[in-house]
Amino acid sequence: MNHAYAFDTYKKNQVTTASPNKLVLMLYDGAIKNLKLAEIALEEKDIEKVNTHLVKTQNIIAEFMSTLNFEAGGDIAKNLYRLYEYMFHRLVQANINKDIDAVKEVKKYLEELRDTWAQI
Repeated sequence: MNHAYAFDTYKKNQVTTASPNKLVLMLYDGAIKNLKLAEIALEEKDIEKVNTHLVKTQNIIAEFMSTLNFEAGGDIAKNLYRLYEYMFHRLVQANINKDIDAVKEVKKYLEELRDTWAQI
């Protein structure tokens, strides 16, 4: 068995057996990791990689937005939606303008949300 296959199987098992809270943490971790990689790509002027990593993060944020429960979450869900919407917009602008400060700003917000979620 090759290592790539074993790793893929391990990762799939992690996702399929994870609790909902753990899945959310994994998504935050993935978004933060992609933003770190986007920062590196920006510094290296690798525009294709910048785009790839920013779009992956945008997809994760879009997933967060689509799964908010406004009935159960009330004002918290509405405020989170607005924050996710803002971050999504900042990443679109960061991708267009190759703006590392916007990437860092969104990464900071995601790190804070991830840390808060980890305490639940």
